[in-house]
Amino acid sequence: MENNEQKQERVILAGVHRGRRDALWDTTEQSIKELGELVKTAGGIVVGEMIQNKPDIETATYMGEGKIEELKNAVCMLEADTVVFDDELSPVQMRNVTDFLEVKVLDRSMLILDIFAMRAKSGEGKLQVELAQLKYRLPRLRGIGVEMSRTGAGIGTRGPGETRLESDRRHIRRRISALEEEIKELKKHRSLIRERRKKDGVITAALVGYTNAGKSTLLNTLTDANVFAEDKLFATLDPTSRAITLEDNRKILLVDTVGFIRKLPHHLIEAFKSTLEEAVVADILLHVIDMSSEEADNEMAVVEHVLTDIGAVGKPVIKVFNKCDKLEEYPKFNGNSNVYISAKSNVNIDKLIEAIAEIAPGKKQLVKVCIPYSQGGLVNLIHDTQKVVSEEYSETGTVMEAMVDAQMYEKIREYIL
Repeated sequence: MENNEQKQERVILAGVHRGRRDALWDTTEQSIKELGELVKTAGGIVVGEMIQNKPDIETATYMGEGKIEELKNAVCMLEADTVVFDDELSPVQMRNVTDFLEVKVLDRSMLILDIFAMRAKSGEGKLQVELAQLKYRLPRLRGIGVEMSRTGAGIGTRGPGETRLESDRRHIRRRISALEEEIKELKKHRSLIRERRKKDGVITAALVGYTNAGKSTLLNTLTDANVFAEDKLFATLDPTSRAITLEDNRKILLVDTVGFIRKLPHHLIEAFKSTLEEAVVADILLHVIDMSSEEADNEMAVVEHVLTDIGAVGKPVIKVFNKCDKLEEYPKFNGNSNVYISAKSNVNIDKLIEAIAEIAPGKKQLVKVCIPYSQGGLVNLIHDTQKVVSEEYSETGTVMEAMVDAQMYEKIREYIL
């Protein structure tokens, strides 16, 4: 009997703590822990960690000479297959470190892209991943090509694959151009869909937040969407849209987006801008926050930073503090801009829907009108576009109670009782 099961890769995590004022862009205990979660999501097992305290990163080898030697000894002693660095390595660093350590070397960006390749299910998602990987790997072809040929498959090798890496630069540049054209066409198509939504008066709410905050679980709870949700980083990558109908008959289209993460390089944000555009064009944002996380404040800061980066600012935001069931105590007050929920346990979901109804455009009000029989077309229009609560007929006309928006209110103002 032949065992075809792939051996779980043994991974050592490494980083340089520079004591930066902005801890979100430094290697810290939290960022290394998160890197370990990324490795776990990619299918590896962490067997060791090494952090060097150093004010500056070495241009040639990332870590200092003594520390890189220590890292090589650790690789041998722990029988590690891969070393993952907490920062993005330059092409020179990648080549030198790979040659010295003689095992597969990845950085944070490559690891994230590998998970994206594993999670992307839609055609567009796969195109975006391939484009991002090729753009990232192009200047690093020599170093990556050497270590890929040495180590074979595993973490960091998904997506375009070895054939792309073995191709010459000209072929890869041609492929990048072709992918950019395909994504451009898809972007036009999506733009037309959005215009149609706007014309039909559909209100959109984008779910944004740190990866693993519970966005997909919340979408499932609100809409029975059956979107894949798992307690792992980047469990879902492709945007999913589902509609809910509010009490006043307004339809809200909820759009799930890719989760954000600290130290997400700018070129990755650029590559996934078309996915993140849903947040830019949405009428409101639901910022989902894992309130049980020790890093909740930092995670909120990362999301706000990325939203500013992509231009998704200046619109109504509801902060949805999720996973409140994991805490013994939490603020019980639910306002229009802060709601405390548990998507998994269905806690305060009604409060969230109330907040969405309050903050979303086109809010409706209850009115009682008597529409003259000569205005039968107006009665039909109310039935078609608004929510009718009650209806009866009097001597002078049709008496209706209805939830109406501002536009309809102006049309029926003279008939209001």
